[in-house]
Amino acid sequence: MSDKPQISWRNRKVFLTGHTGFKGGWLALWLASKGAIVRGYALDPSTDPNLFTAARVGSGIGAISPENDIRGDIRDAAALDSAIQSFAPEVVFHLAAQPLVRLSYADPIGTYETNVIGTAKVLDAVRRAPSVRAVVCITTDKCYENREWVWPYRETDPLGGYDPYSSSKACAEIVAAAFRQSYFPVSRLAEHKVALATARAGNVIGGGDWSPDRLIPDLVRGFVAGQPVRIRRPLAVRPWQHVVEPLHGYISLAEHLLSANPAPYATAYNFGPSDADAQPVAWIANKMSAFWGNGAAWINDPDPGVHEAAYLKLDSSRARADLGWTPHLRLETAIEWLVQWYRAWQTGANMHAFTLAQIAAYEALL
Repeated sequence: MSDKPQISWRNRKVFLTGHTGFKGGWLALWLASKGAIVRGYALDPSTDPNLFTAARVGSGIGAISPENDIRGDIRDAAALDSAIQSFAPEVVFHLAAQPLVRLSYADPIGTYETNVIGTAKVLDAVRRAPSVRAVVCITTDKCYENREWVWPYRETDPLGGYDPYSSSKACAEIVAAAFRQSYFPVSRLAEHKVALATARAGNVIGGGDWSPDRLIPDLVRGFVAGQPVRIRRPLAVRPWQHVVEPLHGYISLAEHLLSANPAPYATAYNFGPSDADAQPVAWIANKMSAFWGNGAAWINDPDPGVHEAAYLKLDSSRARADLGWTPHLRLETAIEWLVQWYRAWQTGANMHAFTLAQIAAYEALL
């Protein structure tokens, strides 16, 4: 099933929730560079600085119409319906979320409202949008019931979640599966014409992420300030990958959902790095310090705070077999690329062009 469908994105209408966020901003720029007409729907950026402003994401998707850069809450059903109905998209990428584990402890209700009810409202809006043909809902690798075992998780493993964030994303997967079975069943694709899939990526890194309580942004803030960075759980292992890797997977998945035979792809997919790139936090911090230079350093935080899983890996065999997707950037290169991004930002470079150049460099590897 891995033959790549010949799908053109030029002038194809794409509705993207969460375009003001880190992953959403990169995806918006990438789709626009392919000629897609992208309408973004999201809250204002949650940090300052942020990728959306630094890389002028709004100008990229608003080139055709300023109305395609919309501020809205996915929990607002009326505003969401209006934004989708007036645009009549063919493809929907749902990335809007409360994405932080530690924040979910402080605001569990808001996390569940956004990640679970918000996802249900996006899919319910799709149900009333006759133009939609493909939907990719983005969740996370943390949606699995983490048993701290050494082998990677497959899409058929049980869903779960110790903390509010992780469990909310498991719930989002269940919501998506229920909508697929109830409203978009694969057996009746010829009638409703909507192919719905979910995507679970690993720990995504790259230029333009300034989220609080995340390893890379914390390191960058400390390095810029010239101070040693306190790192919690340096021995915790995660499936690290540059942001362009899973985004390539999401785009490929959407292309297969738009193909002449979308039925086999309306399911869940893992997009994770190679086994060798599932590394401890300390490994990442050491590589970042070396690439950054200028005395960049980190120290162990003796108080790691709330519970976070110590070991997590993903099995991406299904994505390789079905989509022909495979990671192309080794982790050391991914770290080098993100350091180059932040260094360029420090010097006042054109980050819109710089971000597109990194996307083009990745595309050249495919």
